[in-house]
Amino acid sequence: MVSGKRPGLGTGMRNVAYLGLLVAGLLTVVQFAGSNRTSDAALWLDHTREASIEGDETVIAMRADGHFWVKAQLNGEPVDFMIDTGATYTTVPQSVAQRTGLAASQNGEGRLLDTANGTVVARMGLARSLCLGTIKATDLPLAVLPDTQNETSVIGMNLLSQMKSWRVDGERLILKP
Repeated sequence: MVSGKRPGLGTGMRNVAYLGLLVAGLLTVVQFAGSNRTSDAALWLDHTREASIEGDETVIAMRADGHFWVKAQLNGEPVDFMIDTGATYTTVPQSVAQRTGLAASQNGEGRLLDTANGTVVARMGLARSLCLGTIKATDLPLAVLPDTQNETSVIGMNLLSQMKSWRVDGERLILKP
């Protein structure tokens, strides 16, 4: 007959204490992330949301990084976009263009664009549709950028200038088509 040693009450209590410390630590990180919007934890916990609709307006909430991000449909495919009022064009990386069926022009040398990551050569394309909230743009010119480590898709002024109005109200961007 094999006899096994059963863990004592002290071992069980110690394991429960370790579990309690782990849970308390996780709760502290979540609480800190909620109060410090720019922490890495806050950015990790935050996510890009769909735009909300209030009447005929599209409302986009500010994310923890201080930018307005929205999940939109580009040619029927979901794409996360950052709204950038300093960008002339709506832009997508080559990988997003391929995934959404967006064909970039191969004629000519491309167009030089100054971006936050430096000057790049972009190819112009035409989106059949870009939809977010109450906004539906068709045949929207956009720039296709080479893929990089930072593959951010951007909604620029070529779309925003088509709005009846847009404004920032606190931590909300309000677009009126």
